[in-house]
Amino acid sequence: MRFLLRSFALLDLVSLVFLGMQLWEIAPRFNEITKQSDKVEATLMFPMFLLIVLGAAGLLLTKKFGFILYYIQFPFRLYLWIFSVGFITLLPEAFENYDDRWFPALLKVCFMVEFIRLYLTIRAQIKLKGQQLHLSPSE
Repeated sequence: MRFLLRSFALLDLVSLVFLGMQLWEIAPRFNEITKQSDKVEATLMFPMFLLIVLGAAGLLLTKKFGFILYYIQFPFRLYLWIFSVGFITLLPEAFENYDDRWFPALLKVCFMVEFIRLYLTIRAQIKLKGQQLHLSPSE
């Protein structure tokens, strides 16, 4: 179970690299954004970066706040397209294939994997909570 949680934390760290690259592009041009929905997205990206950092640290340490932060992040991850395996959408470009036919399929895979991660996170939390109950002294 700890291996699974550490894998999730590692995936979060990879997504932080790409999110950091996006923030690096957004920050200098933030005042130029005129569309309200784009402004909301850009504004939410900055606290999401912090939430993902703290959540990854919590999952690495298998602390309760790591689970809670992931549950808070989940709807925002879907809205902002910050996926645990979002880097796979860049694979066609890495292989110098620049047509757009792969992106829709890979994006669907990212959505599916994010829901699988949510399910596995819930299962891991239940299992860890059960282990803690068995470790407490019985009366």
